[in-house]
Amino acid sequence: MTLTPAEINLAVVNAHMQGEASDPASIMNLYADGIVLDMPCRDMRLTDLKDIENNYRALFGAIEILSMQPLDRFATHDRVVDDCIVQFTVTGKGYAKLPYPVGAIIELRLLHVFHMRDGKIARENVFEAWKPIQ
Repeated sequence: MTLTPAEINLAVVNAHMQGEASDPASIMNLYADGIVLDMPCRDMRLTDLKDIENNYRALFGAIEILSMQPLDRFATHDRVVDDCIVQFTVTGKGYAKLPYPVGAIIELRLLHVFHMRDGKIARENVFEAWKPIQ
């Protein structure tokens, strides 16, 4: 059975979301040449794979995820949108430009818009809305 481009894109994004916290190096091959990781809520834009990998290592090394609630994920031939709510405790200082201190418990509404090209992530836009819950 041949997968549609949308199904391929969903599988790539699923692999990305599963691996970014546990093994960032393992997902770098999911990015296309010329990748742009744009996080406008934190005024950050990364275009180098090593910088992206280091960002994930620092970010996930500075939080303890308490829960993740998927809300919606869908794909087209060239986009994947993922919307979820994550609750986490800030345990260190590696989450760049996070406006909350170590010890804070945060609810994060997290929206990703992935631009896909030939079954790879060409651009990842990450929109974050934080709410302290403790």
